[in-house]
Amino acid sequence: MSLGEDGYDEDHGLTRTRLPEGEGDPYAPRRGRGGARAGMPSRNLITVVGVVVLLIAAIAFASRGGGSGSDDSEKSGDKVSAEATAPSGVKPVGGKTGGIASGFARTQQGSQSAAANFAVALGGDGMFEKASRHAIVDAIHTPDTARDLQSKLDQAYNAGFLKSLGLNDDGSAPKGQTFVSRTIPVGTKSTAFNEAEATVEVWCTGLVGIAGEGSTKPVAQTWFTVTEKLRWTNDDWKLTSSEQKQGPAPVSGDLRASSADEITNAVNGYGGFTYAR
Repeated sequence: MSLGEDGYDEDHGLTRTRLPEGEGDPYAPRRGRGGARAGMPSRNLITVVGVVVLLIAAIAFASRGGGSGSDDSEKSGDKVSAEATAPSGVKPVGGKTGGIASGFARTQQGSQSAAANFAVALGGDGMFEKASRHAIVDAIHTPDTARDLQSKLDQAYNAGFLKSLGLNDDGSAPKGQTFVSRTIPVGTKSTAFNEAEATVEVWCTGLVGIAGEGSTKPVAQTWFTVTEKLRWTNDDWKLTSSEQKQGPAPVSGDLRASSADEITNAVNGYGGFTYAR
């Protein structure tokens, strides 16, 4: 890798910003508040069920104190793509399975679109109630993966964990309050691809918390990257595994925090997207 004086990486076409001495790296992990507390799932359990995209972020939240057409290059085997998301000219997917987008193209862009939509589904509030969680897992995973996951996820989303988030035993929010868990993909990157399997990284931001009068878990923003492994199964892309790591996280903006009512109205008033390139 070679960097010019202006911080331009000539080998990879990336611009890097150099911070003044002593200012620190805004992407470095930040020290959490309060540490682990009673009632939270163990680290081993989190590792076992690492396929839950927002579970780690939700646990971190709980530990806080109160307050199909394409060019041939897409089918060239293990080509790695770090290009910016751009229009492909391919019509977005029109199918849905269990309310989740389906029918993705058997291309590199199709796998990226699938990965982005799967991240949204796994990071949504539907994962916190048993019936909807089972439907989501079945819809987006390969059949053998889904069978193995269901009981493990039921153990992870136990009453103690839900209570630590301020939820009822069935995963619902207390009366008069709104539970918010939403994932928003910022970008995708293929790290491996062929027509049978793909690996895609999805950089995401998310919202998690409870909005409403008396909430001790206010809605907060998270940043994380999900690495998803997909397999072409029954004429569509399906998940075989996914794992999550924190960041990259930008410097927090100097914005006034909205009221609980404003957050509730926004969550109820703005729907999600079907992601396609």
